[in-house]
Amino acid sequence: MILSGPIGAGKTTVAKELVKITPDPVAYIEGDTFWSYLPHAKGKDIERNAPIVMRAMTAASVPFAVTGHEVILDFTFGPWFLETVQRIVRDRAPIDYVILSPSLEVCAERAANRPEGKITDYGIYKPLYDSFEGANKHLISEDSMSAKDVAAMIRKGLDLGEFRLAPDRKLH
Repeated sequence: MILSGPIGAGKTTVAKELVKITPDPVAYIEGDTFWSYLPHAKGKDIERNAPIVMRAMTAASVPFAVTGHEVILDFTFGPWFLETVQRIVRDRAPIDYVILSPSLEVCAERAANRPEGKITDYGIYKPLYDSFEGANKHLISEDSMSAKDVAAMIRKGLDLGEFRLAPDRKLH
């Protein structure tokens, strides 16, 4: 399961709540951890290095998924990256895709107040924010729900297959 969305969407906060209500076995792979593998890349060459991080996270998830773990990938995986995910995962595991997308104002406020690398000029991330539009089946746009309630909504949707990507991995 890919938990995605723009910076400041609340992915990590919701993912931690989702882990609590996901039955064992579960594996949680948090993308910001993977940035530590590129110690000199923090804040530099994000466009070049983010796909490397996404490929590494996806590849790391496969052994867990094929042994029965429900895997939660927590990172900004845009719809444009799903074809690469498909190539890595192949048909070894189903893929669920959930996009958290609160309002632009909420994301900007959260990004400006995050403890790890405050983002004060969120305007540079607006194209990234806009890139998630059109994936309505996979989109959760809630500004006022608690992370716990959003996680419960996602869990229910996962159990019902609502976020499952079609076999061709395209957003239908």
